[in-house]
Amino acid sequence: MTTASPTSVDPVPITLDDDPDGGVLGGRFRALTLGIVSVVLVIAFEATAVNTAMPTAARELHGVSLYAFAFSGYFTSTLFALVVSGQWCDRRGPMRPLFTGIAVFGVGLVVAGTAPGMWVFVGGRSIQGLGGGLVIVALYVVVGRAYPERLRPAVFAAFSSAWVLPSIVGPLVAGTVTQHLGWRWVFLAVPALILLPLAVMGPALARSEREHPVAKGGGFDRRRTRLAAMAAAGAGLVQYAGQRLDLIGLIPGAAGAALLVPAVLGLLPAGTLRAARGLPAVILLRGVSAGAFFSAEVFIPLMMTSQRGLSPTLAGLTLTSGGLTWALGSWLQGRPGAERYRVPMIRVGFVLTAVAIGGAALVLVPAVPAWVAAVAWGIGGLGMGLTIATVSVLMMKLSRPEDAGANSAALQLSDALGNVLLTGLAGVLFAALGGGSVAALHDTAEGAGSPGAFAVVFLTSVGVTVLGALLSGRVRARS
Repeated sequence: MTTASPTSVDPVPITLDDDPDGGVLGGRFRALTLGIVSVVLVIAFEATAVNTAMPTAARELHGVSLYAFAFSGYFTSTLFALVVSGQWCDRRGPMRPLFTGIAVFGVGLVVAGTAPGMWVFVGGRSIQGLGGGLVIVALYVVVGRAYPERLRPAVFAAFSSAWVLPSIVGPLVAGTVTQHLGWRWVFLAVPALILLPLAVMGPALARSEREHPVAKGGGFDRRRTRLAAMAAAGAGLVQYAGQRLDLIGLIPGAAGAALLVPAVLGLLPAGTLRAARGLPAVILLRGVSAGAFFSAEVFIPLMMTSQRGLSPTLAGLTLTSGGLTWALGSWLQGRPGAERYRVPMIRVGFVLTAVAIGGAALVLVPAVPAWVAAVAWGIGGLGMGLTIATVSVLMMKLSRPEDAGANSAALQLSDALGNVLLTGLAGVLFAALGGGSVAALHDTAEGAGSPGAFAVVFLTSVGVTVLGALLSGRVRARS
């Protein structure tokens, strides 16, 4: 993968007040910004709503044993779509993959919402993953191509802000719809929301592509496409192996690793796994931060229900504070004058995330009030808002325009891989230490898990986060 090679990532400080177009909501960028935010808003609402409705859907489709595959199917197809979208954007511009991805995402929702059985439901989720992977890379490329560098931090802050409202109302709305109308309407109602971003951003995006024509042409790189397919298949096999607690699981695990390792080495920038200075370290830190945070987050609702006796709704609301403060952290990194503090913001973000995961683990002590977890996750959201948005800004800064798609895909690929690998590791540790399999915990109210199993999961995530803080200085490119 070809990347830019600037001598430094410390830019000359500027202010948004210098923008003659009035910022991201100025006349020139207003429609495009509103359209982008609308797309993220729909994706965010779908994610929070579907997670709420998923247990009911699995039970009614008699497929609780396949519960994990409803998530992993989405993830594995996303891995493939990320690489395809990156190449498509670099060769044809972001408009086609973006609109295609939105349409495919909608089709997946309809398939899942009308599924007669669990395997069809999993197939619908996989189609959603294809659409989601196309969309997210295309959105990053739009930001890199259509907005001047000084406005990109504000756009990424808007991305995070678009998650605030869905994180608050999504579970409540989805729970109400599921209870009174049925879980299928949670899936079938979302496609109607897709029409809004299409109408708002279509003309603005077309104008942007005319103003910034794509320099690169030709066909897709067959080698990268093949590696993407290998990564998706390997990740799926590794996840499947992680769900098993017997020797048979070693076979798909080994096969998955044999596919995944060479694919990752071929898809990520050279030097990523050793945190080489500049862009490779930026790409790596995205996966480290996302993997550590979300591998801990998936176990918090389970801990709150099994160890503290909270209802599923209250356990889910424990994570709401993280969505609110995530937007705050992203907003802070987009303020005027923040450019000179990019590296410290990443380091502080990792430290805050480590404190949050450790704070949430304190709830395992019976004398600690349950609300401590919500406060801790608010701290973690602030740290992630600082880290994720800043890393995204640096990735754009270190990428040449013709490589924005490939590098955006690498960033999202690192994010996805960090999630699946660290969440899979957490699941294995949890099961091995007496927590019981996650699938079994969804099947029955028994098997609440041991406090020690939760503690090891959180301690592992803290260790990974501390490693990220130690590596944060390497995002500076060597002169």
